Amino acid sequence: MVVNLLIDGVFVPINTYIIMNFLQFVSEVGFPIAGAVASGVFIFIILKFILATVTGSVNGLKNIIKALDNRVQTMNNDLIKIDALLSHVTGVKPNVDRLAANEGKEDARKD
Repeated sequence: MVVNLLIDGVFVPINTYIIMNFLQFVSEVGFPIAGAVASGVFIFIILKFILATVTGSVNGLKNIIKALDNRVQTMNNDLIKIDALLSHVTGVKPNVDRLAANEGKEDARKD
């Protein structure tokens, strides 16, 4: 589908209109300035594309880290539960500090 603009009673394709405006801009300000503007626009578009892909990657990594953190917390809870059950079965008093640290206040392991 070709989009046309009506300019001075003549239908002109939009690509031709953009090229005509750019050439008029070049004739008004000069080629070095027009080239600098064009390269600035090009760099802006490239940086926008790169940052959009990096943002997507960072969000994906953030979700992976959240899932891993959830798995570690679940494993930690299971270990504390097993420790409490074994302490009860063997008749040994459980380490209350380690049980309380399971809530994220400190590292539950005493390595």
